[in-house]
Amino acid sequence: MINETAIWLILALPVGAFAIIGLLRPVIGPQSKWTGWVTIAAIGASFALSVAALASVMTEGVQHFPQRDWISAGSFTLSFGLLLDPLTAIMLVVVSGVSLLVQFYSQAYMHGDRGYTRYYAYMSLFTASMLGLVCARNLVQLFVFWELVGISSYLLIGFWMDRPSAAAAAKKAFIMTRFADFGFLLGILYLYSQNPAWLDIPALYDAVAGGAIAATVATWISLGFFMGAAGKSAQFPLHSWLPDAMEGPTPVSALIHSATMVTAGVFLVARFFPLFEASNAMMTVALIGGFTAVFAASMGLVANDIKRVLAYSTVSQLGYMMLALGVGGYVPALFHLFTHAWFKAGLFLASGSVNHATGTFNMRYMGGLKRYMPWTYAGMVIGGLSLAGLFPLSGFWSKDEILAHTLEPGSVTGYAVLGLGLLAAFLTAFYMFRAIYMTFHGTYRGGAEAEAADLKNDGQPIPPGMGHTHLAESPWIMVAPVTILAVMAIGAGFFSNPPANLGINGKHGFGRFLTHNDAVFHSPEAAEHAGAKPHFNWPIALGSTGLALAGIALASAMYLRVSISPQTLGRLFPHAHRVLYRKYYFDELYEDLIVRKGFHRLFAGAFSWADGNWLDNVNVQISAWTGRIGRGLAIVQNGQAQTYVFAMILGAVTAIAAFLIWF
Repeated sequence: MINETAIWLILALPVGAFAIIGLLRPVIGPQSKWTGWVTIAAIGASFALSVAALASVMTEGVQHFPQRDWISAGSFTLSFGLLLDPLTAIMLVVVSGVSLLVQFYSQAYMHGDRGYTRYYAYMSLFTASMLGLVCARNLVQLFVFWELVGISSYLLIGFWMDRPSAAAAAKKAFIMTRFADFGFLLGILYLYSQNPAWLDIPALYDAVAGGAIAATVATWISLGFFMGAAGKSAQFPLHSWLPDAMEGPTPVSALIHSATMVTAGVFLVARFFPLFEASNAMMTVALIGGFTAVFAASMGLVANDIKRVLAYSTVSQLGYMMLALGVGGYVPALFHLFTHAWFKAGLFLASGSVNHATGTFNMRYMGGLKRYMPWTYAGMVIGGLSLAGLFPLSGFWSKDEILAHTLEPGSVTGYAVLGLGLLAAFLTAFYMFRAIYMTFHGTYRGGAEAEAADLKNDGQPIPPGMGHTHLAESPWIMVAPVTILAVMAIGAGFFSNPPANLGINGKHGFGRFLTHNDAVFHSPEAAEHAGAKPHFNWPIALGSTGLALAGIALASAMYLRVSISPQTLGRLFPHAHRVLYRKYYFDELYEDLIVRKGFHRLFAGAFSWADGNWLDNVNVQISAWTGRIGRGLAIVQNGQAQTYVFAMILGAVTAIAAFLIWF
């Protein structure tokens, strides 16, 4: 059994790396190479301890550790502690494992950057924040790390602070997720108002199991929590910040999209799964997730920036996970989170490798890279096939479990969600292989130099950060993580949750392990309903595979063989293409209509007018009238005795006349 100190070290090691790098940065300089190794050593040790924690939970079950008082004021006491259960153990391995590979890759990708030291300090803090979030036992403790994840992502998305687009993207992500976090905070406060003891997560589980929380209370709390989760995981309608977050360095995007920030929302719903099940919010979660899966995938059909294609893919896949949780598929959702982390990190790192060679992320200036970058090409194809959900890669096993689980409720809503999931499967395969064909097949179209020339001819400014063409495979320190992640994309799904007993890991081992938690699943029936023993559904598997193959075939016809012209389709459906390319005009809705016209012009403008014409004007008028009165009184205060005698006589006559009139 692992001890408590080892679990605290999982969190403390990257925190220590952040502190050391941050404190010594003025001494060691902005480009110190050893800062990368400090971060790698700290996160590598965290990964080793995370694996030990996973092994301990697999053999000993849920680990219970004593709590410590954090805040004590009168009768109010707030404690903090560790919660090590199967969900925590899986997340620790995913977060530390993916982060470790990303840090290795970053040594080459960030080579020569002026903010190299600062980058590794931020990455250490980012990893520590997510590790602290998944270990938290208390809701307030969880919320603190939740916000640290938010500030870390803000720092990393806007890492290149001299670029206006990066600064704007960081602010957009921070503000939109803070807006969503207000719902999460309201949920915590409402829960506290019902019973402060329920801030302790195991106590909350017991309260739900004992029927102490009514369905209405559970619904309001769950909706608040889901609002926070929807913001972090970029679910509709709080999705528009994530594509813009691609302004940060590519390794940051890989970590955000696979194992940290955006998966935090899915983790939050999974952590409070018993509360959601006791509420009436489950179908809301499922429908928003299903709609987001299709909605985001549709925007990926026309995007030309390879990182933005992958960003829309992430939003879509997170929609799949929310869909699964909403229909009660606890295991399929987390199984897909697990497999998605590996192949999505690999895809992002491969896109960074492509950028390293071409100097651009614009796929219209790529092409023909297969001959120059065979390892990157292989990693991208394997990741793409896994994302498309083709047998026998990991995405096939996890995504099909989600689709099969949508039939569990046996309701019209379940069939509607299944339809959305199948449509998203077709769209996913199409846009992923569209990206692969545009990037690696055909003829090379000039890279950054050609893009810069076109921008110059069109009279447009060249965006900062555009690199130079270097047509060759990336260094081994970049290729090796992509290769490892490609291997995980091949085998992670089958070997983690095999449909048959392999001897190493029993049949449905992942599902049985994840539901071996009596606090969350109180009976074998509840565990089975959550997906502990999934049944292979041949119609779903064949149907989703057929749709994925159809999507790949259509992409091949349009971008490989060019038997169907994309330009012709664009001219045939100009309005549809424009709507998708403009991202359904959500940026215009939020930034122009709501923020500029609604908030700035109407709301803030009305207050500004009232302040200038009423509040400030009151002071001006008081001053003016005081001056007028003073000048009037100054006329009679002239120092002449006859004036004063006249005023006295006039006053006496006026007083006598008034007395005679009234009395």
